[in-house]
Amino acid sequence: MTAPARSDAAEPGRIVILNGAPRSGKSSIARAVQETLDGIWLNLGVDLWMTATPHGLSPGIGLRPGGERPDLEVAIPALYGALFESIAAASRLGLNVVTEVGLHDSYSIPMGILADLARRLTGLPVLFVGVRCPIEEIMRRRNASPPGSYTSGEPGDPPAPALLWQSEVHKPGVYDIEVDTSVASPVDCAMAIARRLDGPAAESAALRRLAAAP
Repeated sequence: MTAPARSDAAEPGRIVILNGAPRSGKSSIARAVQETLDGIWLNLGVDLWMTATPHGLSPGIGLRPGGERPDLEVAIPALYGALFESIAAASRLGLNVVTEVGLHDSYSIPMGILADLARRLTGLPVLFVGVRCPIEEIMRRRNASPPGSYTSGEPGDPPAPALLWQSEVHKPGVYDIEVDTSVASPVDCAMAIARRLDGPAAESAALRRLAAAP
């Protein structure tokens, strides 16, 4: 049985942030990380945070790009800040964290979400992972989801919300590593992540760049 983490842990836990569009495969990779990598891995991400968000603010940090709901946007910085601080707190207690998110700044006004992420996780061992998937495959996955879960459409003629996610979630596209779930299984992606984590814990070069961006 794995011993529980201690509040005076000598080393902070690793943090893996999976960033990509809905249906790109982030949740499947997060589960594979939990099941295949050594140590305790908590999954703190958009799916969990949306269940904790009051109905009146739903979908919270899952709000799609386009700036179509400025009435909901006022809560976005605090909701993301709470998520990022929770990730940092778990890491400082020696717990590893995998986080699946769709980070974008395509609101009615810029929110600086990536800069806030970089600031709040400064000094912690983070691997920032871009989860890529071609729009045609994403549309096939959307169409196979339960009715009402996602906007569906023809793979060759995706609806505007799906295209917006595809273009906005990877701006500016600065990552420590990228994976493509159309050609790699969740376990393959987890193993690629494990290889990058094999060695001394280090701060994310990608987040340092994002923190320094004007």
